Amino acid sequence: METILAQILTGLSIASILLLVALGLAIIYGTTGVINLAHGEFVMIGAYTAWALQTYVGVGLIESLVVIFFTVALFGWIIEKTVIRHLYRRPLDTILATWGIGVMAQQAIRLAVGGELRYVQMPSAMSSSVSILGIEISAFRLFILALSAVIFGFTWYLMYRTSIGMKLRAISQDREIASCFGIQSKRIYGLTFAYGAGLAGLAGALVSPLKSVSPEMGTTYVVDAFMVVVLGGVESLIGTVASSVILGELTGFLAFYSNDTLAKVLVFLAIVVLIRFRPQGLFAAKVRS
Repeated sequence: METILAQILTGLSIASILLLVALGLAIIYGTTGVINLAHGEFVMIGAYTAWALQTYVGVGLIESLVVIFFTVALFGWIIEKTVIRHLYRRPLDTILATWGIGVMAQQAIRLAVGGELRYVQMPSAMSSSVSILGIEISAFRLFILALSAVIFGFTWYLMYRTSIGMKLRAISQDREIASCFGIQSKRIYGLTFAYGAGLAGLAGALVSPLKSVSPEMGTTYVVDAFMVVVLGGVESLIGTVASSVILGELTGFLAFYSNDTLAKVLVFLAIVVLIRFRPQGLFAAKVRS
C-alpha cells in the first residue's frame, strides 16, 4: 500500500509539471491554431532566467517566479508580434517558423552562456521532506503541485469568468463573427501567446532545481506537452488537467516497474492507439454550431 501511494504521489508530481507546460500550449493552439514547436524553448528560457537571477543577482527561485513569468511572456509576445502574426492560417509556415525560432533560441543560449549544464539551487525552506500517510515526499514537489493547482484555477477563471476569456473563446470559435462585434483578434492573440509562454517559463523555472539546465532541455517537455494536449482535447482545460494526471501516473508506474525509456515508449504507443480510434481526444470541448 505504501508503494502504491508513493507512486501516486510521484505521478502527481510529474503531472503538475506537465500541466504547466501543456496548459500554455493548449491555450495557444486552441485560440490561434498555431502548432508552436518553440514552446519547449520557452521552458528552457524560464530555467535559464531562474539560473541567471540566482547566479548574477542573488535572487532566490521563489522570489523570482513573477519576474520569470513576465520575462518569458514578453519574449512570447515579441515572437507573436514579429513573426507568428504574419503566418496565421498558414500551418506549415508556422511549424517551420516556430521550429526555426526554437533552434535559434538554443544557439543563442549556447553563445551567451555556453552549452555546459547549469544548476539552480533548491529553496532552502523546501529542501526537506514532508510525511504524508507515512510516505516521505519532497516539500518542493508539494509546492509545485499546489502552485500548479492555483495557476490552473486562475486560468480557468480567466477563461470562463472574465471578458478577456469570453473574447478569446469567441475568436477561437469564429474569428470573423467575433470581429463583427468589435473584438480585436490581434490584441487577444498577442496576450494569449504571451500568457502561454509565461506559463511555460514558470514550468522551466520550477523544474530547474530538479533537472539540470541545458539549451536542449525544452525538447523533451514540448513532446510530452503535445501528448497531453492530444490526449485531453485541444480546447478543453479540464481535459488538459485530466490528461496530465493520466500521463503522469502512467509514466510513474511504468517507470517504477520497468525503466524510464520503456515507460516513454509504452506511453507513446498508448497515445497512438488512442488517436487512431478517438482523434478528438478524451475530453474534446463541445461547442454550439
